[in-house]
This record gives sequence, C-alpha cells and structure tokens, in this order.
Amino acid sequence: MYKHIQPIPKDIEIAQSTKLKPIREIAEGIGLQESECEPYGHYKAKIGLSTLERLKDHPDGKLVLVTAITATPAGEGKTVTSIGLAQAMGRLGIRHTLCLREPSLGPTFGIKGGAAGGGYAQVLPMDDINLHFTGDIHALSTAHNLLASILDNHVHQGNALDIHTGKIYWPRAIDLADRQLRNIVVGLGGRPNGWPRETGFVISAASEIMAILALSQSLEDLRQRLARIVVASNNDGEIVTADDLNVTGSMMVLLRDALKPNLVQTIEHTPAFIHAGPFANIAHGCNSVLATRLGLKLGDVCISEAGFASDLGAEKFFDIKCRSAGLKPAAAVIVATCRALKMHGGVKISEVSEPNPQALLAGAPNLAIHVENVKKFGVPPVVAINQFPSDTPEEIEVLVEFCKNLDVPMAVSRVAAEGGEGGLDLARAVMDVLQEGQADFKPIYDEKDSIQTKIETLAREIYRADGVDYAPKALRQIRELERLELDQQPICVAKTQMSLSDDKSLICVPKNWRLQVNDIQLRNGAGFIVVVCGDMLLMPGLPRVPAAEKIDLHPDGTIVGLF
Repeated sequence: MYKHIQPIPKDIEIAQSTKLKPIREIAEGIGLQESECEPYGHYKAKIGLSTLERLKDHPDGKLVLVTAITATPAGEGKTVTSIGLAQAMGRLGIRHTLCLREPSLGPTFGIKGGAAGGGYAQVLPMDDINLHFTGDIHALSTAHNLLASILDNHVHQGNALDIHTGKIYWPRAIDLADRQLRNIVVGLGGRPNGWPRETGFVISAASEIMAILALSQSLEDLRQRLARIVVASNNDGEIVTADDLNVTGSMMVLLRDALKPNLVQTIEHTPAFIHAGPFANIAHGCNSVLATRLGLKLGDVCISEAGFASDLGAEKFFDIKCRSAGLKPAAAVIVATCRALKMHGGVKISEVSEPNPQALLAGAPNLAIHVENVKKFGVPPVVAINQFPSDTPEEIEVLVEFCKNLDVPMAVSRVAAEGGEGGLDLARAVMDVLQEGQADFKPIYDEKDSIQTKIETLAREIYRADGVDYAPKALRQIRELERLELDQQPICVAKTQMSLSDDKSLICVPKNWRLQVNDIQLRNGAGFIVVVCGDMLLMPGLPRVPAAEKIDLHPDGTIVGLF
C-alpha cells in the first residue's frame, strides 16, 4: 500500500513551490561562461575543470567555515545555517558562494534522512541532491570496487606481485548503511570462483577514493593520488599500490566527470557548489577542494561547511584540507541551539522543548570548548544561535550573556523559518569579523611530528583528554608506518560525533578520561593516516526504524519522506 496518504511535509511544500532558475542563469550570474557549464537537466550542472585556469589570476574571496557544538539527537542545524547565511549575504548585496558536501544514501535511508537543509533554507532540487544527483558517488563506488576486484583477480591469476594474502587492506564499498557487510568472507565455491578470504565493506563516504576526490586539485593530482593507494603488502613487507596493479587509468576513466564540481541553487537562488561527501566522524568531513577554490574565485565571501563539531569536521578542515590546499579561512561560525545545549546539561530528548535555563547554562561549557578550539587555529569565531519555536526569550538571553562572557560575537539565526531575512544579523556579525581581518590561521600540529605526538596533541588540545592509550595492534601499525617512512602525514581521527571524547555517552565536557586508539589505517593516496578510536566503525548500521521506511513516491511523482 502506498504511503502517499501521508500529508506532504512543509519542507517539501516549500521546495515544490519554489520557482527555480535555469542552472545556466545561476552560472552566468557568478561569472561562469556557457562553455564551462555542463547541465545535468535544467537545474544542476557540472563545472569544467578548465574554469579554474581561466580564473587563476582572480583574487580569492574570504573563506568562512560553518561548524557546530557537539552533536545531539536534538539537532543543531549546521547545514540550514550555512544555507541561510549564504542567502542572507545575498540580501546584503555581497557577492557570495556556498560550498557543501554531497549527501550519502546511507544516512538518507538510515538515521538522518536528507541533507539539503530545511524550511526556507534549502538547496534545490532537494530530491536529486539527496538521491543520485550527478552520479558522483556511484562512480566513486565503482572505482573503489574495480580496484578490489583487480586485486583479488591478480592473486587468483598467479600473484606475480607476491602479495601476502593475509595482508590485504583494501575492502569493498557501498553507499548504504549495512552492518551485515562489515565483516564477510568472499571467494567461496571452489577455485573457479576465486579464493576464500575475509574482508568487508566500508560505506562509500569512508572510502579513500572519496577522500582523494575531495582533496584532488586537478586530473593529474587525482591520478597521482589514485596511483599511491596502498592495497596490500607483499611477502617481503613492502607495500603494493594501485599503480602496481595497473588499474590507475581505469579508475581515472570512471572518475573523470566525478571530479568536476556540481552547481545547484538555494531557495533564494544562491549559487551552491555541492561536491564530494566524506563523513566527518570516519573521514575528513569537507566538500571538495576544487569546489571551494571555485567558490573563492567567484565570490567575495565563500561559505563552506565541515561535518559535526569543531573536534571533528572543523579540525580536519583546518589540519587536512586547508593544509593540503593552502587555504586560509578568515572566520568560523559555530552553530548552537538551546535544545542541544540543554541535552548537554542533562535534559532528555523528550524534554528539550520545555523551558529550562538552568540546564541550558549547565550545557553551555560545551559551546565554550568549541569556541576555544576554533581560536586555537587562529580563526576568529562567531556563534550562531539557531532559534527554534520552543526557545524562550529567557533562554536566548542566557546564551547571549554566556557569549558576552566568552568575548565572542554572536547572533540569533531564524533562517529555517524566515530564509535569508532571518540570517541578516548573523551575516552582519560575520562581515564585521571579516572586515576586522584578525585571522592568523595555522594548523595545530606539525605533520612531520611522530604519529603519537600528533594524536596526543589532538587528544590534549582539542578533545581535552587526560592522555592516550594504544591497543597493541595500533602500536605495531605505527611502528610499521615509521619503518616504511609513511608516518609524516596529517592524521584523521575516526571517533564518535556525539561526544568530545571517544565514548558517545559522555556529554558536555567529559572529565577524567583517556582516548582509546584501536587501529591505524594508512590513506596514502589521500595523504593522511586514519586513527580509529573507541567503538568507531567505518560501516554504519541502520536504526530500529530506518528513514527508508518513511520514504515513498506519490502517483504524481512527488517524493515524500526525503527531508
């Protein structure tokens, strides 16, 4: 039976009632030439890689990062705020662009639903963006699995590279959340069907190729990064790469269009580049370098988003993306809500809509930590209070006073309810910070430090841990990377987004805890080392009631439940 008897949610009604501009008009409005815009239908397009060469002498705009407090089930509204802030910049007459990540089908059909904003702060066409979009993630997943199949075939066909069959590191990938695929056995059924071994799947957003796509700055850079991917070790302990398997060219062919940034628009026709989608808790959590570079060349202000809070997306944006691409952020917006801070103050999710200034104040130290974190990178912060209808004037005033005591500018944002108009105060606060020009960006560690020094710097400075404990396996892996001289790279910590710690049950600002490092994984093509902490998994599972159970198609073609 169809689910179309359900009423269409307001977000979808708003999206459907919006008259979109043809994508060529959006492109022309930011200075793109007709030949540089490759339409995918009427309202989305890819932008040719030659565009950046034409714009290379254009001055860069100011880069503004949007991050947040520690995630809670109450939601913080980081994407909504990013979109609304961009729309507000447009209302102020500021030449602006917006850069976001591509949504993954795993969360879309799993626990989060879509990731295109909400209310009057959405990117459109929302259905396309949340589903197949321009096919980037499909291409990426295919390239990832092509490498896996070539690797297994090489061993099956005689193993000329003398690959150690117990030291194969490359899994398979799929853009869905499926816990059944975390650990599997392949190659059953006798020799004609391959050779049996244990392996597993990661979600495509956690694939090294997703990280490579996000960090590559040209086709040649993409080729070099793909070639460097380490897939296994041989029996002499030396690494085996994708290039050793002669598969780099085939992956390039699959990814040639996926590397081109995607252009869409917001409800208020703000140009939005949505490209690449690594998760922030299990990858580096930022949109592509190419999209950000385009945004900086085409706008006086470029607003970008990093996943989750400052300890995850923002830290990796600064230490991995900005370091790799030479970007210098000029400001950071930290999104907070009264509801989420009340949860950090001990309130249950069922009670977050009830007035409770005391709980709000008890949870506010979490906001203070994220303000401190951003400042440690030399980036001036602005706090955005994403207002909900249940927020009381007293609660808002508590947060306003708390921010005054932190000596950090803040503004109340109502973009979901009012669109760009509801973000004008926030936009003005951000512009004030940009005009002051106080940013002095610097990464928080030297990539040439030892792996343990880098981990311990993040544990101490960003997570506020008392120290770090390493599993014996992790220590062996660190020693092996040092032996291979592959240790002088940034690190990408994979940990829960629900806490500053590696234990999702520890809310607000955890005390008296130590970071638990369980696994070290090399991402040689991406150019960083993944440090897996706590119970973090690279393949999410589905919740008891997946979002997929609420999604359906009306007879008239309208998709419901995808928001």
